[in-house]
Amino acid sequence: MRRPEKALTAQEVRTASEPGKYFDGHGLYLLVKSNGARSWVQRIVIRGKRREIGLGSASLVSLKEAREQAIANRKLARAGGDPIQAKRESKAVLTFEEAARKVHELHRPTWRNPKHAAQFLSTLETYAFPHIGRIKAADVNTADVLRVLSPIWTEKPETARRVRQRVGTVMKWAVAQGWRQDNPAEAIDRALPKTERVKAHRRALPYQDVPACLEAVQASKAGEITKLAFEFLVLTATRSGETRKAVWDEIDMEAGVWTIPAMRMKAKKEHRIPLSARALEILDAAKALGDGSELVFPGSKTGRPLSDMTLSKLVKELGFEADIHGFRTSFRTWTQERTTYPREVAEAALAHTIKDKAEAAYARSDLFEKRRKMMEAWSSQLEQDKGKVVKIS
Repeated sequence: MRRPEKALTAQEVRTASEPGKYFDGHGLYLLVKSNGARSWVQRIVIRGKRREIGLGSASLVSLKEAREQAIANRKLARAGGDPIQAKRESKAVLTFEEAARKVHELHRPTWRNPKHAAQFLSTLETYAFPHIGRIKAADVNTADVLRVLSPIWTEKPETARRVRQRVGTVMKWAVAQGWRQDNPAEAIDRALPKTERVKAHRRALPYQDVPACLEAVQASKAGEITKLAFEFLVLTATRSGETRKAVWDEIDMEAGVWTIPAMRMKAKKEHRIPLSARALEILDAAKALGDGSELVFPGSKTGRPLSDMTLSKLVKELGFEADIHGFRTSFRTWTQERTTYPREVAEAALAHTIKDKAEAAYARSDLFEKRRKMMEAWSSQLEQDKGKVVKIS
């Protein structure tokens, strides 16, 4: 006998106490057990098989909610779907925090800098997890993202930008998992006030003050290897890690060439550096002070390179307001103001990539011979200006 839809009333659901099944419609019925427990169950045909689906406790799920879920299940089943599988998959959806930690693990091998890998998670732990960490990744909406960003959007704009980017990365992964169709982090532009993005540049000394800095370092009580590494870095206009992790196999003393392999370069492209006469003298001195390892500038522990902090701390303790990376800027400014070397020669010396794809396609030379003359001129400039600049503490 066909049972009518909405056979039950809210009052009947509240008062039903006799064990049994109380049918409503769309296969939905209230199951009352002998111990008094009451729950919703739906009988439904899924892909030709009769199944039963539990819809929750009657004390937590109202009659109206049970009916709505029963209708949704029937529609899905009639369309060829499987409500039971859908329910199982829904439970498998990670929370935002779980998803973020998963994304962090997936991306960690691709980050060249461990610091960046740590920052990805730490910023989300500080700013996002307290607000949306427990929400299913599929359920995070623009209002949730707005709640995360609003407190820091104008107070800490750069941090807020990074948090938004990292939330977006997690949401893109959720889209790829099939858990959602949109990325709420990309849909909140109009809800947030405009802020000016200020790019913080590395502090650099005027090139005229670099000789005085070199003299101060040489006269300091720092270790000899540290002094040599610092001067070598300035002479070659290289990044800290490129100099500190240099190994003897990269150096051709006879040809006066230092070849840094692609794996150690920021742009992942091999970089040849012409070594000036003074740079070769530094290498001779470093060889005599070596610890027997392959490192050109070993640290205090055998086989371990100097730390970046060692060089940075040395410069700052001597009273010079400059970042180690800033000495590349000093070199670049010198090429602009005191030489006639073309821009592309100076940029090649810094191993900068050409952003214009068309120009890059035709730029096959590394301008090595022109750079050799330029680096020798830089070395001569530093030597000539020593003692001419008085540092003001």
